[in-house]
Amino acid sequence: MNKKNNWLNILSLSFIIIWLILASVPFLWTLWGSFKVEADFFSKQDWRNAIFGVRTLVETGGVFTLNGYKGAWIQEEFWRAALNTGIVTVSVVTISLTLGTLGGYALARSGFRYAFWILIAALIFRAMPHITLVSGYLLPFFELGLWGHLSTTIVVLVAINQPFTLWMLHSFFLTIPKDLDESAMVDGCTRFQAFRHVIIPVMWPGVITTGLFSFLLAYNDFAITALLLTETNQTMVPKIAGFLGSAQEQGNVMFAVAAVVSATVPLFMLVLFFQRQIVSGLTAGAVKG
Repeated sequence: MNKKNNWLNILSLSFIIIWLILASVPFLWTLWGSFKVEADFFSKQDWRNAIFGVRTLVETGGVFTLNGYKGAWIQEEFWRAALNTGIVTVSVVTISLTLGTLGGYALARSGFRYAFWILIAALIFRAMPHITLVSGYLLPFFELGLWGHLSTTIVVLVAINQPFTLWMLHSFFLTIPKDLDESAMVDGCTRFQAFRHVIIPVMWPGVITTGLFSFLLAYNDFAITALLLTETNQTMVPKIAGFLGSAQEQGNVMFAVAAVVSATVPLFMLVLFFQRQIVSGLTAGAVKG
């Protein structure tokens, strides 16, 4: 029995190690290549040039260079796209969580059958392709002169994200016994006070988990932001795509590589910072007690 368990442990550990290598190597390779010139990182003669920086040394005088980051952040003003992304993501997460917690709590505590049909309607809305929803917004936005503004994009992203937020928070609220609400109200709290001072502290891991998914939706979105924002008012992902150029216009690939690394690092930091709350939230949402 012990030998069997040892083999299972070895196989599990081997699988985790292989998975970590496969998951981390692409990012580490991109991170390393962001400090090289294009002739090295995309060398067709010898892939080892990307490691040793042969052309980077010839062109810049060193095996590492910050030209990609300088070109992206300063020359192409990638910092504007980063600022726009911060405004959009913070706004979307704040609005989505505020409406989602209130709506999810109300539906979880409602004894009426309409709550179920509201959730079904939200699920259908969430299942629709985003591009289908955005196309319906374009004409009124053009007619009213609202196209190209960050506030317009925030409204659309909230509308698309809200059904998911509502469903997820609703499932979390169902795991919290109604006795907590009733005990708080017996002690003199109003319904909202019970929600704020008793339920939300218990729900906090679930709120953080839902907020992270909302953040990722707004942070990584391409289709919506590319359609609703002007070229001078872009967020990071469409801006990175613009660095790659097109069939008619040559881009700068190393700007895109540096920008990809710059956009990915905050995601790693965010997940590492909230990892405990995320695990607690996912566990709480998976078990109804």
